[in-house]
Amino acid sequence: MPITIIGLGPGDPDLLTRKAWRLLAEAPEVYLRTARHPGVDQLPIRVQRSFDDWYEAAGSFEALYQRIAAEVVRLGARPEGVFYAVPGHPLVGETTVTLILTLAAAQNIPVTIVDGLSFIEPTLSALKLDALSGLQIADAVGVAAMHHPPLNPDQPALLAQVYNRTVASDVKLTLTNQYPDEHEVILIHSAGTPDERLERVPLYAIDRSGAVNHLTSLFIPPLARRGSFEYFQEIIAHLRAPDGCPWDRKQTHESLREYLLEETYEALEAIDSGDPDQLYKELGDLLLQIVLHAQIAVESGEFSMAQIIAHVAEKMIRRHPHVWGDVKADSPEQVHANWDQIKKQEKGEAEKKSALDGIPAALPALAQAFKVHQRAARTGFEWPNIEGVWAKLDEELAELRTAQGEAAQAEEFGDVLSTLVNLARWLSLDPETVLRESTRKFTRRFQYVEQAAQRAGRELEHMTLDEMDVLWNAAKREEAAS
Repeated sequence: MPITIIGLGPGDPDLLTRKAWRLLAEAPEVYLRTARHPGVDQLPIRVQRSFDDWYEAAGSFEALYQRIAAEVVRLGARPEGVFYAVPGHPLVGETTVTLILTLAAAQNIPVTIVDGLSFIEPTLSALKLDALSGLQIADAVGVAAMHHPPLNPDQPALLAQVYNRTVASDVKLTLTNQYPDEHEVILIHSAGTPDERLERVPLYAIDRSGAVNHLTSLFIPPLARRGSFEYFQEIIAHLRAPDGCPWDRKQTHESLREYLLEETYEALEAIDSGDPDQLYKELGDLLLQIVLHAQIAVESGEFSMAQIIAHVAEKMIRRHPHVWGDVKADSPEQVHANWDQIKKQEKGEAEKKSALDGIPAALPALAQAFKVHQRAARTGFEWPNIEGVWAKLDEELAELRTAQGEAAQAEEFGDVLSTLVNLARWLSLDPETVLRESTRKFTRRFQYVEQAAQRAGRELEHMTLDEMDVLWNAAKREEAAS
């Protein structure tokens, strides 16, 4: 057979399959991806060649593996073919093998895979773990290049090829986006060899181990509290199932509308409170509404959670070409400009009749006004400087003072509010937030006045404005002192 790829197992020659041993003994010569593998010197190989010298000159692993694969396919095209041996199993973490399969298929060169024990089986034995208990397996190098781990934290995970402390450090940074720093993990060194060793350490310390080498893997136990997105989806699907909750089963997109709005406002209130414990709980309640809507849609065949996530993920990547592309955007203003331009391309110029299209009509009035002024300004409909806004505010206040009749007063008061919202935009303030904070401040001070009056045995209704003003100023002084 022109190309025979042999799995050498995890390193102990006793773990080599009989077929692999026989072929190694019969082959006139064997090419090793690397001779840096435990037990190689004990194998029955007549003539041994390796690609280890190529590692030193390689600019990247990608280029190296492509070069090795091309050479193996070239050798395999000969009448005598080639015997190529790799550590572990040929199709577990062996990039050269997948490249060889692709190149060989294009040239109609047959390839035979001779199975070998991978690092996984002896690792399972060392951990006393059943792989079908939900074990996730990933390449540490791939995880190290990410910003969030592609792992379900409710299930155990095994990361292969934590081959040096640099990879361990990068993996740690990715994992800590989901797992606590103190989460106990296990470094597995030289699994399936006489030097096999387990090292239990907190996650933050994995790059401090002096034993990390090219035969190191990382085992991550599940979190103590279940908290995966999949687990939450199962809970909601169960609530909506025939054996679930009657109230949840009867809900529709329309019936949940008020709860979605309510939970949004409660999350905003938690943000304003500055209390992270309150915020994470309110965000959970908001997430509940989203997952409920998704489950209702699944049951009616409208769409799925995967579609929701895929759509918004693709949109984020598409609208951030300065992150996932070669577009330059060094300021928030440039990002906004790019974003608007991409939106126009997505929706088509003819479809959009106004720069103000797409602003939700259900937004609170202040937020809606802010969006309107913001969109208009992006088109160039803007004061040259903030002095024009101050002058406009003076003008609107003067018109309000002289307005006669309820209708005229309502219109002029609206103009004052609109101008104030525009002024907030110029001052880089969120009018919704600052008004909410001002209202909270008023509430605190008024409640202080109420309590002070009660302590004095007085009722507000029987106090003069001057007396209440004394208490109000006392509230302000107390706030300033604290």
